[in-house]
Amino acid sequence: MNALLRIEQEVLVEGREWTRARLEQRLQEQCDAMPMECPATGQPLRNTRQRKMGLDTVAGKVNLQVRRGRASDQKSWICPARAAWGLAPYERKTPELQARMIYTAAVVNSYEKAEKMAARWGTPVSDGGLHHQVQKLGRKAQGLKLPTPAAAPSEPPFSLVIMMDGWMARERGVDWGAGPRQQEPQRVEWREIKSAVIYRLEQRVENAAGRGQLLEKFAVATPPETSPVDFGTAVHAEAQRRGLGRAQVTYLVMDGAVWLWDLAADRFKDAVKTLDFHHARDHLHAVAESLHGASTPAAQAWLKGILERLRHGKETLVVRRLEELLESQAQRPTAQQEVIAREVSYFQDHRDHLHYQTMKKDGAPRGSGAVESLGKQLQQRFRGPGQFWRRPGLTCLLYVHLLVKNEEEHYLWN
Repeated sequence: MNALLRIEQEVLVEGREWTRARLEQRLQEQCDAMPMECPATGQPLRNTRQRKMGLDTVAGKVNLQVRRGRASDQKSWICPARAAWGLAPYERKTPELQARMIYTAAVVNSYEKAEKMAARWGTPVSDGGLHHQVQKLGRKAQGLKLPTPAAAPSEPPFSLVIMMDGWMARERGVDWGAGPRQQEPQRVEWREIKSAVIYRLEQRVENAAGRGQLLEKFAVATPPETSPVDFGTAVHAEAQRRGLGRAQVTYLVMDGAVWLWDLAADRFKDAVKTLDFHHARDHLHAVAESLHGASTPAAQAWLKGILERLRHGKETLVVRRLEELLESQAQRPTAQQEVIAREVSYFQDHRDHLHYQTMKKDGAPRGSGAVESLGKQLQQRFRGPGQFWRRPGLTCLLYVHLLVKNEEEHYLWN
């Protein structure tokens, strides 16, 4: 073995043992100094006695002698140390160890890899232990009431951006364990996970290459089969936490999914709403190919011209040109008529959401790339090879993952 590697590993082991022993000493001193009284009422505990308590910590296991007593008014046994440290009954893992476990399980794309990662940062835990911790804290996270961050005393004016979208995850179907003889078993079911990104416009910057970056952003996501109404409630609540009521302008950028625009009208009626430019381009591309054929120079020229108008403040003219196509339908083949009719209706529904030149002047986004990026990031954890979820496991990990992503997992213990 490399001499430097060996020495460093030996010193790390020595330091770990020193940390464990020091932690054990300080915890024991705190235990011994605690008054034997009920934390809820302040009344003295009766029939006090000592017992052993082992705690799994990041540095290893510490063994303590703790006292407990009988609370006459509550008719139960109470351990003041356990109550003071916020440990649940029979809990053996410290909050710091729990925090490292769920963080590792959230950012690594499987529990098996999380187990290997935990061994590398010095505290071996099993994949089953990681799974158990995520499920326990995930259930707690579902009912967690997060506080609203306090506004800065001299908060500068800001605008809020909200983007919403959905992506698909695999769940185990009703016939997941079906044998080979079953006819057309439904082993896998694809379910949509609705997600959103919220950030302040002033937090958007560009790197040296001119690529946009967000200094701070916050994610929202809900389990499969969450209704649009409940998802809208969750997004609105998070937007309120992030300053929706104080924002000078709220920008809403989405693709053309009907449920998104129904939600926007219900929850964000005063927002400046924009149809994602790339989705608008895709719909115009469909018209171009219907008129002039797939990948033909004529189709490309038509698309280039109409996109130029759309980018440069001539959205009313674009919609009018599409309507003119609709008015001259009689001589067109039926398939072409259907495409044009569908796409013209699409742009008529979104004629108030196409002000891309105005958005550019305001420095506001014209595309929903941030929420699409969030979807890809979430899929790295939830849609990896061989991942087929049961609903409870998916839901718990999703809530834990969001707390970690928003850097708010500490609220699970505070």
